[in-house]
Amino acid sequence: MAKNIHAPPGIPARHFPKIRGGQRPPEWLLEHTARNVHALGPTPELLAEWKAAGLVLPDLAAMRRYRVERVREQLRGADCDGALLYDPLNVRYATDTTNMSLWTMHNAVRYAFVATDGPVIVFEFSDAEFLSAHSDVVDEIRPATSLHPFFAGNRIEEVSRRWAGEMAALLNEHGRGTRRLAIDMLSLDGIRALENEGVELVSGQALLEDARLVKSEDEMHAMRCAVHACERNIDDMRAIFEPGIMEVALWARLQESNFLRFGEWIETRLLASGARTNPWYQEASRKVVEAGELMAFDTDLIGPYGMCVDMSRTWLCGGGHPSPAQADLFALARETVERNTELFRPGATLREITERLWYPPVDEYNGYTVMAHGVGLCDEYPAVFTREKWDQVGFDDVVHGGFVISVEAFVGRRSGGEGVKLEQQVVVRDTGPELLTHYPMELV
Repeated sequence: MAKNIHAPPGIPARHFPKIRGGQRPPEWLLEHTARNVHALGPTPELLAEWKAAGLVLPDLAAMRRYRVERVREQLRGADCDGALLYDPLNVRYATDTTNMSLWTMHNAVRYAFVATDGPVIVFEFSDAEFLSAHSDVVDEIRPATSLHPFFAGNRIEEVSRRWAGEMAALLNEHGRGTRRLAIDMLSLDGIRALENEGVELVSGQALLEDARLVKSEDEMHAMRCAVHACERNIDDMRAIFEPGIMEVALWARLQESNFLRFGEWIETRLLASGARTNPWYQEASRKVVEAGELMAFDTDLIGPYGMCVDMSRTWLCGGGHPSPAQADLFALARETVERNTELFRPGATLREITERLWYPPVDEYNGYTVMAHGVGLCDEYPAVFTREKWDQVGFDDVVHGGFVISVEAFVGRRSGGEGVKLEQQVVVRDTGPELLTHYPMELV
């Protein structure tokens, strides 16, 4: 059994997770856990900004309990003994722990096991147990066994068998007898090794997306803090926005400010100016923004508490008045976002929303990939497409309260010229959509 020990200031006293495979005492672990970025938390200056804005800080312990129970609800519905999670965002959701999130997205060296009726176990990379010990929902920390060729080389079959044996033992010890295991992403070597152990594998990514759909009030507190930080980051970028600045300099300021305000990373580098704005998806470059040009950006920002803030704005460089063409594009994009935002209400279906979407004619204007999508720890399920795409990629579902949605618009003439990108983030309430992103949606 885990031992209840005294924790240093800043670390809540609790039953400490048991560690297998190491001889380090709990006191050592507590010392290093107190230095973890999640334990250190936001700066006093950022906390003061949030307090001045009237924001409520999330109860992280309550948020963690809510999330792991959401995962278990999905596992029970799928009649699974547990879930094996490799996607760092799913690991974050289920455990609120991180370790080099971007690197572990393409190096499978860290994973978590969530038993449907048992423990949450983090398999940590490279003796870094202290990166998971802060989380109240983590019951145990074990050293990870990597199936990545970088670590396993030509011994991959041997390593996979050993790894699968440990996973099968967990199902035997903590399972409900189904031997059904939900997995989100796993190498072919791992899949074959588990199947050789008699484990029935279930596609787990959709289960986790469904778990992440409905946000708790503590998640909303965290998201509002992230939105506020993001909007102050945009202020910092706006302060240096003037003719002659390079696109990458603007993007660097946004990224710097994100780090200083307890943010974690930015998913893309979507910022473009002038003719590079149409069609969309040019990445920030060495191009200099000139007076009279439009500059558009999409934050795609993972901010405080790992919450995504996905908003877009388009600005006119150098002040003055936009040209008639620029003003027309902006008006069309703004109308698209504002009219479509109102469609997201509890009980509405994605099919109904798709049929009622408003957007400029697709034969005259370039548009965006989706009209709307979910938001949480990143861009999440569901996605809403134009009517023209329904037969190829459209799917139906029902909107519920607690969904967080970003409503998108890109408008640029197919004949050429500049384009406008706008996006707002909302949470669906019983009374309709509640706006979360309040940064002015204006050209100047």
